[in-house]
Amino acid sequence: MTTKTTPKATADAPAGRTLHIHPVSRIEGHAKITIRLDEQGQVADTQFHVTQVRGFEKFVEGRPYYEMPSITARICGICPVSHLLASSKACDSIMAVRIPPAAAKARELLHMAQFVQSHALSFFHLSAPDLLLGMDYDPAKRNVAGLLEEHPDALRDGIALRKFGQTLIERLGKERIHPSWTVPGGVNNPIDPSVRDKTLAELPGAMAIVGRTLAMWKKAVDGYPAEIESFSNFPTMYCGNVGPDGSLRLYDGNLRFVGPDGAIVADQVAAADYATYIAEATLPNSYLKAPYFRPVGFPGGIYRVGPLARLNVADRTGTPLADAELAEYRQRYGRIVQSGFHYHYARLIEALHGLERIGELLDDPEILGTKVRAHAGVNNNEGIGVIEAPRGTLIHHYKVDDNGAMTWANLIVATGHNNLAIGRGVEQVAKRFVNGSKIEEGALNRVSALVRAYDPCLSCSTHVLGQAAVVLQLEGPDGEILDEVGTV
Repeated sequence: MTTKTTPKATADAPAGRTLHIHPVSRIEGHAKITIRLDEQGQVADTQFHVTQVRGFEKFVEGRPYYEMPSITARICGICPVSHLLASSKACDSIMAVRIPPAAAKARELLHMAQFVQSHALSFFHLSAPDLLLGMDYDPAKRNVAGLLEEHPDALRDGIALRKFGQTLIERLGKERIHPSWTVPGGVNNPIDPSVRDKTLAELPGAMAIVGRTLAMWKKAVDGYPAEIESFSNFPTMYCGNVGPDGSLRLYDGNLRFVGPDGAIVADQVAAADYATYIAEATLPNSYLKAPYFRPVGFPGGIYRVGPLARLNVADRTGTPLADAELAEYRQRYGRIVQSGFHYHYARLIEALHGLERIGELLDDPEILGTKVRAHAGVNNNEGIGVIEAPRGTLIHHYKVDDNGAMTWANLIVATGHNNLAIGRGVEQVAKRFVNGSKIEEGALNRVSALVRAYDPCLSCSTHVLGQAAVVLQLEGPDGEILDEVGTV
């Protein structure tokens, strides 16, 4: 028999029982957490289950490669731009073309808009109920409705910042979600000067929002010492894209891996060489693959990606205001920041960097160039595109026949890279806050909040390799598990 406990419940948990947080709330996609207690009522084991599966790698087989950006963008409604760009870069490689400079800058501009809107969604809409209202706040009000009541100005800022990013995406791609503007070889059409002018006029307002939010968060963050200490606060490796000078790169660059002490383990790893350093394992209790650092092996080769990892990997952001914030962040927490709680802080610094890059790109006369697409056929039977999505490194790897039909695809999505770290983090938080003698709702919320700190996109990441978990449970009318087939 299994004791089921939802995030909104407070319950006594007899020794030797199992708790389920199902579903994990305020994330993109579907997940479940299992917490097993020992005979003394202490946390003995935890598991992070991703319970949905997507089959994009299989059902794209046979499709023309040039359809891949539009198809893979449908993986997600939150970060379709990231898939569009990674897929387009893989197709560029199949065509063996160098896209025109104006097209590269246009793509990066679209990508920065994606970063701004996605980071705004994560911080304000998904995590701010915990961060601004409190981890132990009434769960009936710990949501955006509660924020509207208690912190209306902050919520309005979050809505306005996300609107800025989505509006720019719409102006460039004609659609806010799944725009078809980004294509193999570049983009479909040049940028209209009115897009530049309108966006530059609105940019100061967006910059002010991020400035206010950073100031607010820097005052509040140290009020969470227990969370800082226990949210994935352990040494791992980190991975992200950097330029030749070591600066943060979100659209282009090459991969850099650093160790827990900040020492560079591998640098300037080109997209074509990613498999030398990244391998994937399959877990028995999840549909989410588990990438690891191949030279170390599984399961020891844990590394993290995303905002926290990128700021650990990069020497600088490369934009002045974000670099000033980065310097203060490092002064507070050190050159290598371990605690996953600081993904929130890092996310705000990246949002500021994204806005600065939008300004720089729009001020570049070349952004209005009219040569925006290179045309070619199949010149390579294999193509790899790597980009930094808001949640971390995104890899699209394709193989095609001589006619350009897809024969094989593999996607390694940001949340997959973080899978092993999230699993360890769940265990760390549960052991810190969950006490079997009395299960408090706030303790279970902290377990879920650890997952939210990574801003997982499980819809993006569940692309199964090999055997995956399947479970069928038969429940009685009182919730008792009468029979079960498979693994949980």
